[in-house]
Amino acid sequence: MATASSLLSEEKFLCSVCLDVFTEPVSTPCGHNFCRPCIHKYWDSSDVCQCPLCNRTFSPRPELHVNTFVSELAAEFKTQVQVKGSTLEPQLPETEDVLCDFCSEIKKKAVKSCLMCLSSFCKVHLEPHQRVAGLKSHTLLDPVKNLDDRMCKTHNKITELYCRTDQVCVCALCLKTDHKGHNVVSLEEEYEAVMAKKDAMIANIKKMIQSRSKKVVEIETSVDVGQKEAEKEKDASVQVFTDLIRSIQRSQAEVVEMIEERHRATKLKAEGFLTELKTEIAELESRRNQLEQLSQSEDHLQFVQSFQTLCSPVNKDWSNTGVHSDLCFEALRGAMTRLKERVDELVKAEIKMKRMRQHAVDLTFDPDTAFCSLVISQDGKQVVDRNIDQKVPDNPKRFEMCSEVLAKEGFTTGKFYYEVQVTGKTEWVVGLVKESVNRKKNIPLLVKNGYWTIGLDEGLYKAYTKPNVHLTLKEELQKVGVFVDYNKGSVSFYNADSKSHIYSHTGYKFTEKLYPYFGFQGDSAPFIITPVPQTH
Repeated sequence: MATASSLLSEEKFLCSVCLDVFTEPVSTPCGHNFCRPCIHKYWDSSDVCQCPLCNRTFSPRPELHVNTFVSELAAEFKTQVQVKGSTLEPQLPETEDVLCDFCSEIKKKAVKSCLMCLSSFCKVHLEPHQRVAGLKSHTLLDPVKNLDDRMCKTHNKITELYCRTDQVCVCALCLKTDHKGHNVVSLEEEYEAVMAKKDAMIANIKKMIQSRSKKVVEIETSVDVGQKEAEKEKDASVQVFTDLIRSIQRSQAEVVEMIEERHRATKLKAEGFLTELKTEIAELESRRNQLEQLSQSEDHLQFVQSFQTLCSPVNKDWSNTGVHSDLCFEALRGAMTRLKERVDELVKAEIKMKRMRQHAVDLTFDPDTAFCSLVISQDGKQVVDRNIDQKVPDNPKRFEMCSEVLAKEGFTTGKFYYEVQVTGKTEWVVGLVKESVNRKKNIPLLVKNGYWTIGLDEGLYKAYTKPNVHLTLKEELQKVGVFVDYNKGSVSFYNADSKSHIYSHTGYKFTEKLYPYFGFQGDSAPFIITPVPQTH
């Protein structure tokens, strides 16, 4: 069975008052259909109760009921339109040729449409509009298809006006009904107003296109960068595991060789025992045979003399002799388990370090911030405290109370990593400070004062918080790695040689530029900013 949308055109399901698909359609006594809210509103705004289409008057005002048949068809049609509309692109105005309505046989292309005649004319049939006085006053425009759409569905009049309040085209009679008191202007005036906005709208659309095109490039670039980073990460991980596998294979070969060597020694020892035991067994078998033969002899003297010799004791005691494996398999398995756990830790540390080192930055010490006793190398990579005040220029960035210095490079976003050598230093502080940190007073190295640091003081490693956190390290620090995630608000410290984690300041919201910080505590050994090993 054909659907409602295939049997009837769209206009059959449109209320002539609201020009939309029927909602609660009702039928007037004259047989026309309207939305119940629309017809009630129409009658409420008029002194006469009449049909908007045929103008038939009703007295008294009829009681209307929903037309269930039309309601079902309208609902079915609305569903069909929604399904169809969801798969179609918005349509532009008709671009096909409009044909002359008065050509009888071969229809020619129309050159003008008349809003008064509601017809389109070719050049020949347009001639009366250019000649006859009564027709010259008609409104002509470029050919338009479906001129009926230019008619007001309520009053059957040309829609020559535009209601800015409701943003719809209306006719002159609409000003007395639904659009009474609204902001209404002529179509020409609205056209001019819209055209005046056209250039700005086009410019805005171009701007949006450029913005979105830029975002497309940004996302595509991000995907490409992500792909490259993923490849680098994959290669680095493969290299880590390749090196680890080779190391494990070497260890495996060494363990197997050790087991085999110990087994050979045990076997050789056992073979010595077996040879000795078999020799003794053969000797004892010989004595037994001799005793059995002598027992058959009637020479008592020989028997007695030989018996003493044959019964002489065998001195070696074999009761506690045995071959015991000294391979200590249980201990070996325990050691292998601990090795596996350690390997897992090392792999994680190695991979994490490779990730952090991908964010390595090139730092140099900033002489404008250095305390007056500090001397910076020519390449800007080393700084040492000479403990002799030097004459230095006044600078608002300079630390004036303690032997402190910052890096030239500051950061306001993203991730970055650097390494600093502290070999030979007996007291030191390393970390990050915010740009506005007080450089003219001796203030505690606390987070609330803008310091995120760790250090070595009186032989103890500590994180400078309130209270200070004492750090237990397995080995003396030679090189410190510092990793900062500005957006996540974390500053983490690592042993750059063993790749082990030391301490992290986390959960902060950075709002200023951050600078790498280096503080002396009395010794003369230098800070050295070292190149970060490249990951491959």
